[in-house]
Parts: sequence; C-alpha cells; structure tokens
Amino acid sequence: MPSFDIVSEVNLHELSNAVDQTNRELSTRFDFKGSKAQVEYSSETLILTLHAETEFQINQITTILYQKLAKRSVDIDSLAAGEPEIQNRRARLPMTIKQGIDKDIAKKLVKTIKESKLKVQAAIQGEEVRVTGKKRDDLQHIITLLREKDFGLPLQFSNFRD
Repeated sequence: MPSFDIVSEVNLHELSNAVDQTNRELSTRFDFKGSKAQVEYSSETLILTLHAETEFQINQITTILYQKLAKRSVDIDSLAAGEPEIQNRRARLPMTIKQGIDKDIAKKLVKTIKESKLKVQAAIQGEEVRVTGKKRDDLQHIITLLREKDFGLPLQFSNFRD
C-alpha cells in the first residue's frame, strides 16, 4: 500500500550556517561596530539567543538572521521568538527551534485528512503522521490539500512509498 509521512524538521546544519553568516555580517557592519552583538546557537537545547545593546539592534539582527535563513531554505515559521529581555545596556532575545509535530497539531492534521472524504488512513506515530491509501493519486491530493492550509509550522512530506 502506498504511504508517506508528514514531518516537521529543520535542517540543523543549514541553521548553524545561517547563524555563522549572520555573526560574520554583524562583525563587518558599521552600525554594530564596538557593540557585542551576536547570535548564539545551542544545538543541545535547540535555542538561538540574540545578544545586542538595544532592542532596535535586536530587531536588526532578527531581520538579518531571517534573510540568511531564507537564502538557505530554512523555514522561518520553525522559529518561535520569546520576549526580549532588556537590562541596562544588554538586550537578549531567545528563539526556540520547533522540531516535530506536537499532538494538538497532529490531531488537526488527521481531522483535516478525514474531512477530505478520500479513502486514506492517517495515524499519529510519535512526532510524525503516517498517511496510507490504496491509490497514489489520493495521497498526492492529500499533500496538496495540506500545503494549502496553515498549521502554524512548516510541514515536509517524506518516505513516500508505493
């Protein structure tokens, strides 16, 4: 039976490359000269931390980071920005990297697939959703249906088998 998996993953290598490029650009820009502006990436906790002197600089760093991520085909929806912390002449902004599909969104995906009235089955398997059906065309129709809707995180379709 044909099947595929719906996952939400971020290419961590491309993410770290985008962070490196952002830090390199910050070191050469005139408006950041003398400031200790940088982006830290922790691969264990999957958190990006933006450091600067003011909230305005944090916003500029965010724009630069988003541009670098877009050039490297990393979806910006996979980042969840926290609240900026401003103390004296230090500002920080933590950003969490979303990996995997949580149960609430997985239930929405399954509900959307069942509402399509196609002859396919959807099953939640940990942090991914597996869709199986008898016809390959039905599975392709499900993929286009899910791409049209916004679930709040980037979806990838992998492991397509006949």
